[in-house]
Amino acid sequence: MKAVIMAGGFGTRLRPLTMNIPKPMVPIINIPIMHRIINLLKKYEITDIIALVYYYPDVIMNYFKDGKDFGVKISYVKAEADFGTAGSVRNAAEFIGDEEFVVISGDVLTDVDISKAIDYHFDKKSKATIVITRVKNPLQYGIVIVKDTGEISRFLEKPSWGEVFSDTINTGIYILNPFVLEFVPYKQEFDFSKNLFPILLEKKIPFYGFITENYWRDIGTLTDYLEAHLDCLSGAVSVEIKGEKIKTDKAVIYIGENSEVDGFEKFSGVVVIGDNTKIGKDVKIVNSVIGSNCEIGNECEIIDTVIWDRTKIKNYARLTLDVIGYDCVIGERVEINENVFISDHCIIGNEAKLMSNIKLWPWKVVEDGSVLSKSLVWEDKWLKELFTDSRVSGISNIEMTPEFGAKLGAAFGAFLGQGKTVLVSRDADNVSRMMNRALICGLISAGLDVDDLRIASIPMVRHELRSGRYAGGLHVRKSPVDKHQTDIIFFDSNGMDLPVSKAKSIERLFFGEDFPRVPYDKVGNINFPVRVTEGYVEKFLSSLNVDLIRKQNFKIVIDYSNGVAVSILPNILGQLGCKVVSLNAYLEPSKLTRDEIEFKKAIDELAQIVTSIRYDVGFMLNPGAERIWVIDENGRFISNDRLLSVVVKLFLEAYSENVKKIAVPITASYEVDLIAKEYGVEVLRTKNSHYGMMEIVLKNPDVKFVGGTKGGFIFPEFLFASDGMFAISKILELMSITGLKIGEIEKSLPKLILKKKTLSCPRDLKGKVMRLATLETEQYRRQLIDGVKIFMDDLTWVLILPDRQKSEIHIFAESDQEGKVEELIEIFSEKIENWMKS
Repeated sequence: MKAVIMAGGFGTRLRPLTMNIPKPMVPIINIPIMHRIINLLKKYEITDIIALVYYYPDVIMNYFKDGKDFGVKISYVKAEADFGTAGSVRNAAEFIGDEEFVVISGDVLTDVDISKAIDYHFDKKSKATIVITRVKNPLQYGIVIVKDTGEISRFLEKPSWGEVFSDTINTGIYILNPFVLEFVPYKQEFDFSKNLFPILLEKKIPFYGFITENYWRDIGTLTDYLEAHLDCLSGAVSVEIKGEKIKTDKAVIYIGENSEVDGFEKFSGVVVIGDNTKIGKDVKIVNSVIGSNCEIGNECEIIDTVIWDRTKIKNYARLTLDVIGYDCVIGERVEINENVFISDHCIIGNEAKLMSNIKLWPWKVVEDGSVLSKSLVWEDKWLKELFTDSRVSGISNIEMTPEFGAKLGAAFGAFLGQGKTVLVSRDADNVSRMMNRALICGLISAGLDVDDLRIASIPMVRHELRSGRYAGGLHVRKSPVDKHQTDIIFFDSNGMDLPVSKAKSIERLFFGEDFPRVPYDKVGNINFPVRVTEGYVEKFLSSLNVDLIRKQNFKIVIDYSNGVAVSILPNILGQLGCKVVSLNAYLEPSKLTRDEIEFKKAIDELAQIVTSIRYDVGFMLNPGAERIWVIDENGRFISNDRLLSVVVKLFLEAYSENVKKIAVPITASYEVDLIAKEYGVEVLRTKNSHYGMMEIVLKNPDVKFVGGTKGGFIFPEFLFASDGMFAISKILELMSITGLKIGEIEKSLPKLILKKKTLSCPRDLKGKVMRLATLETEQYRRQLIDGVKIFMDDLTWVLILPDRQKSEIHIFAESDQEGKVEELIEIFSEKIENWMKS
């Protein structure tokens, strides 16, 4: 059997360590990762190897040559472009032949028993078999769900938490029949996970998953790289360690040929020393790896650290939890704190101090006595993940700093490409203004032009992005839920929230810190567009029956929440003939975030005013003008779930003859379905996110309305996203058409009991809980759109949904009987607690 090694990885997230070498050549315990993969294949008598190379191919080819010195035969296939994983293998089809073959990544650390996976593949008569394993955090990988028979039933590439149905993930190790390559186009970008595997599922081609209990780790980040070494030293993974083995009371030492050590008294744990290395007197080394041809001076301290070949560390230096690249010089009495990653050919002067969480690019020099430090509070928090969906959030002026903003702007610019134009905006908060300007600096430094709307609503930004003039956009705001936080929201060229796949691409650029800085004469321009508000208002009013609304002479109370709508909506309501009492109708940054007590007080005040002056309805907008809350004509607050039912009733009463489908999130009450059934309208379900609501509008033109459970409503004839200002105006139009008031409708609707409970769940256990939830509810009718939704009967259901950001799992339950709801929540709370403990 032949093997194909995917050896084209850039190793972006491992930079600066991979600035001069491809990711497969990064050493693990002094041996390149790809060398270890070849040893693993050879162990199972797979010696005919095809290496697919792309980035720094000569480094790989010069090391392995034809493979003879390693006991294998290696053929190389160079790609002239990035054809994706499956496309790259298809490009090597002539070398593969007509027999089954193994595909394995050249940059993972594993001791998986490949022979067992191969036997499993043939026993099942499979055309494609994925080796899968279980991990604590599955977000970075492709999730695989298998039936009891081993057949793969579902595959999801790099999901959000709401899409996590299991903690079993794709390892990137496959046993394939060449037949499956017939579905892969030649010399086109095509991935196994995104493209080929969904085709196999759709065509019901035999497709199986082999679960391994062996060690597997993707060396995806610098933290992964360090932890992989500690796993090797602890024995968690079976790897070859070269050198003579010496045991002392406190240590196990592997020492290479021609190396000299002046005493092992201060060694502890497992220590690996390469060939031709000299270590001085009284050196303390704990759980560390020293490369070949290194020199370590007297009385140094090296703890949990990896040092590559040909590096010299002078007397009295102290290093803890660091990685030092090739050919570096670390001066006397240097102190290097935790999580410092130094690339090749760097020189650290005598008595210099490097603070935690620093990266040094190749050939950098730190002068004698210098203190190299950054205020990188955010580095710990954002060491692996930056985005939550399309949003980056952090503590204002601590995590959200100008330095961070400029770096993030440069990463976004590098992703979009030089010469493009980006639309930016913000709310009235001072930190938002600061971060907006920092992001602009990063963008123009990458050679992009910026159109700055300054203070604008999010719906207006989305509307302007639809013009087709922009490569993307972003909006900076004070967090609506935490007054100490700032949010940065990213949009694609169509005004949609940036998809997870693109967000992860920006993350890789951000963490890699490899941003192209354009020459001075290519730095981008900053422009301030005109007539944006006028264009928005024109489209807004053209999407309404203005004359009909004007005839009603509506009297309404609006709480603007001190947000951006105050600069736009009064003019619109005036043109709609409304008599308006306005509350909090001025921009005030300090009041953009309300806590629960402040929110309730504002709602009570709104309700009191509506009833005391006998107005038709009261509305409250959130500061970003995306969502609304409603007080009916009787002064009653309509909860978000109930408001959705009310607006659905209004919409279908007005337009049912022209509506075939509407959509609501997976968490929405079944009341919506009961109402829609009266009008013969189909209800589609979306993921529990604004992106999911927008996505269904763009994918399904028959959907004429999407209602959320948090006060957001989408009317596609105007905009594909929720706009609170338009929602208010549209509700007034629906009331005009039907002649109905909010309170009248609410009283007439069916009423079910919907409750929610939130359980604490460590992030590392969320995947496991969702896997067991999926497995143990197979006998029920279910929806796996977002979380696991289980139907008990026509009116009774329960939903298990992991939180996208927090270490929590939410349980939603609904029924026509309160006792059933309480019972379901209790039953599934107990199940989740047990799943976490199992």
